[in-house]
Amino acid sequence: MKKLINSIIILIALFTIIACQNDDDTNSVANNVTLEFQNTFKDEIIVLGDANSTSATTNTSVEGQTHHFSELKYVISNIRLIKTDGTEIPYNVNDLDKGATVINQSKTSSLNYTLSTIPSGDYKQIKFGLGIRADLNTLDQVRFPKFYEAAGANDTKMHWEWGTGYRFTKIEGFYDTDNKELSIHTGSTVSGTNGDSSTYTQGVNAYREITLNLTTHAIVGRISPKIIIKADFDKLLSGKTTTITLGDGNATPSIHTAANMVKFVDNLGGNGTSDLSGMFSIINVEN
Repeated sequence: MKKLINSIIILIALFTIIACQNDDDTNSVANNVTLEFQNTFKDEIIVLGDANSTSATTNTSVEGQTHHFSELKYVISNIRLIKTDGTEIPYNVNDLDKGATVINQSKTSSLNYTLSTIPSGDYKQIKFGLGIRADLNTLDQVRFPKFYEAAGANDTKMHWEWGTGYRFTKIEGFYDTDNKELSIHTGSTVSGTNGDSSTYTQGVNAYREITLNLTTHAIVGRISPKIIIKADFDKLLSGKTTTITLGDGNATPSIHTAANMVKFVDNLGGNGTSDLSGMFSIINVEN
């Protein structure tokens, strides 16, 4: 009887060890992380609409200026996840085909972007670019054909031809009670002789680095977490440091200057020094 009891104890111990090993193996595997983008005016999800729409979400700036959008797109790239020990995990940061995407409010499928095969671990922070950093920001159909095609498609039109790169944000809509045209396009520019690429140098740098602390750790392993990110376009006119009133000199690309464009860029993406989050914040992490 004693031998039987000892055998049972040994078997239980073996099963416990195997179960722990299996659990460790499950936790150590790479898994996906999904980024869900929610585009809002303050806390209200944006509904797009034309000038006469009765369903479009209307926002009022801190200056009392009403506005709503008919089109809303922006580019996310250079994504990095930061572990609790400070280790930075880059996600295809040098490959626009695999590591960049256009968020398009009229295209529901674009609002979720999956990062595949992320190493297991606990993550405390996410960093990404609003736009495309200078060394990759060229309309290169050969090097990155998938992103080139996606960004230039009829439903996106994110090619920034005069800047020789991509549009980083593209906002169309209407403002004031008489629905005047609102058209805000941002993207980095070049200086030099038009048509002579050998003379081109960096003009306005509209790329912005975003840094966000997660509300709770994203646990990658047996779990495939989702990070829900809010992009609050109330900041377009009512930024953290700049308040903008739309008028004759800044409401459309044909008349607003590069200096005016930078004000919108800083409101949406932060100024790169005192503000590293711009319009973005973390709503939740779902493990």
